[in-house]
Amino acid sequence: MIPGTEVTYVSRGDVQLAVTHAGSGPVVLLLHGFPELAYSWRAQFAPLAAAGYTVVAPDQRGFGASSTPYPVSDYALEELAADAKAVIDHFGGKAVVIGHDWGSPVTWHTALRYPANVRAVGSLSVPHAARASRPPLEAMRAAAGPDHVFYIDYFQQEGVAEAEFEADIRSSLLGFMWSISGDAPREARFKPIPRGGRFIDAITVPLALPNWLSEADLAVYAAAFAKTGFRGGLNWYRNVTRNWEQSADLANAIVRQPALFVTGSRDPARNPAAMARLGEVVPDLRVNLVLEGCGHWTQQERPAEVTRCLIDFLDTLHTVMP
Repeated sequence: MIPGTEVTYVSRGDVQLAVTHAGSGPVVLLLHGFPELAYSWRAQFAPLAAAGYTVVAPDQRGFGASSTPYPVSDYALEELAADAKAVIDHFGGKAVVIGHDWGSPVTWHTALRYPANVRAVGSLSVPHAARASRPPLEAMRAAAGPDHVFYIDYFQQEGVAEAEFEADIRSSLLGFMWSISGDAPREARFKPIPRGGRFIDAITVPLALPNWLSEADLAVYAAAFAKTGFRGGLNWYRNVTRNWEQSADLANAIVRQPALFVTGSRDPARNPAAMARLGEVVPDLRVNLVLEGCGHWTQQERPAEVTRCLIDFLDTLHTVMP
C-alpha cells in the first residue's frame, strides 16, 4: 500500500473497486492505465493531500485488488466511465478527474457522460480527440500495412498476448515500461510487430532498472499481475470498436470543463495530430505541456514536475471549488 493512504472498496453492481485514498478537501480522482495500478500515482498522493485535496485512485476493473470480470464487453468505455462516476459519488459527488494512458480516455469520457460530476479534467500522455469517422481498427490496419500488425490489433486475439506477458511477468512489465520510456535509447524502443511475429519480441528488457522504477516498485506490479493475470487489462483494448460504436452520440461533443494535458517529447502515445487540434474539442485548455525527454510514464518518470503541474492547475480552480 502507498504510505499514508487507506483503501476503501466501492461497489457498482457485481464489480468492486479497490480505491486508495488520502487527505481531505476537494476530490481529485486519478485514473491509471495499462499495465499499471493505483500505485502508479504513488508520488502524487502525499503532495496533493498536503496541498489540501482528497486524493482518490482506484485499481480500475481488471487490475490489482479490484474485480476482474471475464466478458470482454465488461471493459467497454461506458462501463469504465460508470465506474469512475461510482467512485466520485462515493467520495462526495464531484471531482477533478485526471487520467494517464488508458485512464485518459476514461477521464475524457467521464467528463462527457457525467459533466455535472466532473469539475475539471486532465490527461497525461493521451490527448482527447474527436470521434473518428470510421472504426479505429480499420485505420490501425491501414497504417500498419501488409507486413506489420499494430499492437492494439495484435491484442484483439484473446489469450495470445496474455500467454506472452504471463510467461515471465517481471520481465514483461519491465520490458514494456522501459521500451516506451524516455530513458530507452533508440535501439531499445518499441519495435513494429512483423505479421506472424510476437508482441513480446517487440520490447527490450534492460539490464538495469531506470532510476524512476525501483525493484520494490516493480515487485508491487509483478505481484499484482501474478494474481490477476493480464486478461482484464488487455480486454480494454478489445473494446476499441465497441467504444467507437457506443459513442456515436458524442461525435460532435466538446469537453467544456477546464482542462490540462501533459505529455513527454519521447512518448509514442502523444499523437501530434490530436495535440494540434486539442483546443477544438477542449476549448478551456489551461495547461498544454510537453516534458522534454520524458517518455510514456509521465507521473512516474517525472514525478516532481507532474505533481507541481497538477497542484498549480488545481489551485487555479480552488476559488470555484467548495
